[in-house]
Amino acid sequence: MTPVSLLVVAKAPVPGLAKTRLCPPASPEEAADLAAAALLDTLDAVLRTPGARPVVALTGDLRAARRADEVRAVLRHCAVLPQRGDGFGARLANAHADAHRAHGLPVLQIGMDTPQVTPALLGEAVGLLDGHDVVVGPATDGGWWALGLREPALARRLEDVPMSRDDTGARTVRAFRDRVTAIAPGLSDVDDIAAAHEVARAAPGTRFAGALARLGVLR
Repeated sequence: MTPVSLLVVAKAPVPGLAKTRLCPPASPEEAADLAAAALLDTLDAVLRTPGARPVVALTGDLRAARRADEVRAVLRHCAVLPQRGDGFGARLANAHADAHRAHGLPVLQIGMDTPQVTPALLGEAVGLLDGHDVVVGPATDGGWWALGLREPALARRLEDVPMSRDDTGARTVRAFRDRVTAIAPGLSDVDDIAAAHEVARAAPGTRFAGALARLGVLR
């Protein structure tokens, strides 16, 4: 498989700051634990993806995070870079540039909201970068869970795309309409408790599913 910088844009799973839309029924501590589990599941898949050079663009204080020791242990196998920039679009654009600078490779970026992702699915998305300038993996909520770019400078276009909306995915595709674009398989990301239930049922063997089951709210 073509080598690629596999970029995870992540937030330290700190209570009160991570996955707050899961509250209620989860408490801030429980929501942060679910976020930590999702991050660990995601990093596991990234580290097992052939040809991937793992990069994590991180924001937040790991010292205050849930599962901090476990997260730190996994991050030792990744290039860890701070997020920088004002606004989410700018932080994404800078993360693409920094990930490309780290390894000099095309970049496939994901978040930490799809703990059901697998090395096979990531490999499929990476493979689409052969012969395409852009790869977009749509999310079921109208956003996207993956964005692959052969040219990191193209990520600057994200600064003009409104994020966290039900048309973010469509707007992102339009932002690259002058480039050869491929669409990767869709996934549900964990934005609320209903989506958390759906993801856990789809991937029952993950840390995320186990953490949700321990809360007693898995339907």
